[in-house]
Amino acid sequence: MHVDFLLEVFERNAQRSALVWRGRSFEYGWLLDAYRSWQERLTEEQLPSGSVVSVEADFSPQVVALMLALIERNCVIVPLTSSVEQHKPEFREIAQVEISIEIDAQDNATLNSTRISVDHEILRSLKQRNRPGLVLFSSGSTGKSKASVHDFVPLLEKFKVPRNCFRTITFLLFDHIGGINTLLYNLSNGGCIVTIQDRRPETVCAAIEEHAVELLPTSPTFLNLLLVSEAYKNHDLSSLKLVTYGTEVMPESTLRRFHALFPEIRLLQTYGLSELGIMRSKSRASDSLWVKIGGEGFETRVVDGLLEIRAQSAMLGYLNAESPFTQDGWFKTGDMVEVDGEYMKILGRESEIINVGGEKVYPAEVESVLQTMDGVEDVAVSAEANPISGQIVKARVNLTHEESLTAFRKRMREFCKGKLSRYKIPQKVQIVETSLHGERFKKMRRA
Repeated sequence: MHVDFLLEVFERNAQRSALVWRGRSFEYGWLLDAYRSWQERLTEEQLPSGSVVSVEADFSPQVVALMLALIERNCVIVPLTSSVEQHKPEFREIAQVEISIEIDAQDNATLNSTRISVDHEILRSLKQRNRPGLVLFSSGSTGKSKASVHDFVPLLEKFKVPRNCFRTITFLLFDHIGGINTLLYNLSNGGCIVTIQDRRPETVCAAIEEHAVELLPTSPTFLNLLLVSEAYKNHDLSSLKLVTYGTEVMPESTLRRFHALFPEIRLLQTYGLSELGIMRSKSRASDSLWVKIGGEGFETRVVDGLLEIRAQSAMLGYLNAESPFTQDGWFKTGDMVEVDGEYMKILGRESEIINVGGEKVYPAEVESVLQTMDGVEDVAVSAEANPISGQIVKARVNLTHEESLTAFRKRMREFCKGKLSRYKIPQKVQIVETSLHGERFKKMRRA
């Protein structure tokens, strides 16, 4: 059935470590037994085939086994982590969750009926066709979270082709398309998932050293925090071979600083969306922002500077929004790009472009410069309305030390001379203590 190809991998690698959780290693043979145990339990619990089920947990041995058992039972899975704790009741309603399965810190599961009825046509069509599904909520960093619904079968298809095997940290969350992609990639290639209990730089570096991690999938925001914290100085990161980054635009200064510190680590830019899945990608070089994306099952085109994608693994639609696809099936990503032959550079979201008297300003370009200032821990750049120029550039800044706003503004303006055009230098600055990123380590440009 749907996960047979994964079960074959489990059987071939029965003695190999599949997952490290809370310092304990779980082999593929254990995972195979746990999968079968979940099949039996779901039958005993009389969970109907095709049910909409929320799995409320982070990565753990039982979560992995349960997810595969639910796929085989043609259920629609709604992963929810603690990062959306306050939104869980709302998300259950939107996704029309019939059964919630909560897995606690000891990896024990509790099943509860929500008494919600399923009537959305997309969810009903999956059940009628005996297809497993996946519901993912967007981060909501630029507005209300949207619930995208996938047929799980096309998402699984690309993992049937053998790839390289790694020991990988599950940095991207279980309810994120990148987290699901990381899990399935490693399971399909006999790799090892190393889970972490929090995503602070010190914790991540300690896990890399302790478990000889080879692959870190992460975000540009985290890499910047890693550089600022200097947590890497306290640990041996020599096992790390590859760092992949995505979810947001990478500031060029962060990329170049990381590459200069770790020239032996290959850096790969990835591209994916909750609505489409994760595409294959190839960076022009480790210190280059130019990337080639696509691969089998994906087509790309650029219309008026905006990236559009048509994908075999595209979602079926939103549960709480209108379809974003063109009539011929192209998804408008909203990402502005430059093109150079087969490669493109992602400049930023169209919705986040700042228009200063007709001149375009991309937040990531300004952030890239400000993040190289002494004492700057993090910065988020956005637009603010202005009666003269239409908009001005606004910067919210986290500092590593106390400094008056007046002194920082003066220092910032001097620093930016020759690095940024005058209209790109922030006219409004706020020094803030609140975090400038969300639980998914993605820049939050709105206050």
